[in-house]
Amino acid sequence: MREAQINVPKETVISYHLYFFVSDTINIERRDTMSVSIKRIYEDASDQDGFRVLVDRVWPRGISKEKAKLDEWLKEIGPSTELRKWFNHEDDKFDEFEKKYQKELRSGKQKEALEKLQSFTKNHKHITLLYGAKNETHNQAVVLNNILK
Repeated sequence: MREAQINVPKETVISYHLYFFVSDTINIERRDTMSVSIKRIYEDASDQDGFRVLVDRVWPRGISKEKAKLDEWLKEIGPSTELRKWFNHEDDKFDEFEKKYQKELRSGKQKEALEKLQSFTKNHKHITLLYGAKNETHNQAVVLNNILK
């Protein structure tokens, strides 16, 4: 984040697609907007995807590396094999899956991969988290998207 001190009346509206927080001393802290979306890897890539990151531990069936058009594959960020098999994308297990997955993300290689993903948010205006699961509302990309927000 960049900070600047300027002298402007407090009533002045400051904009330009950036968020500003103005204090009593008129210190301005600028935060560039960044967005994250999630998408099945089986959907066609588009220019609006921005930086494309696959967040599955296992490569998705039937997808070539050319068709995937990935910028990064963070296989270590995916849930452990044990957790993935236990969850089996069953809707009623999602809340417990989310808790267990967040715990996994706090240590080891998964923590390192999450830190790498978080660093992408500083360097890219838009990131698309890609996953292979059929369940579009209960998967690890949903959990990661919530963490990044």
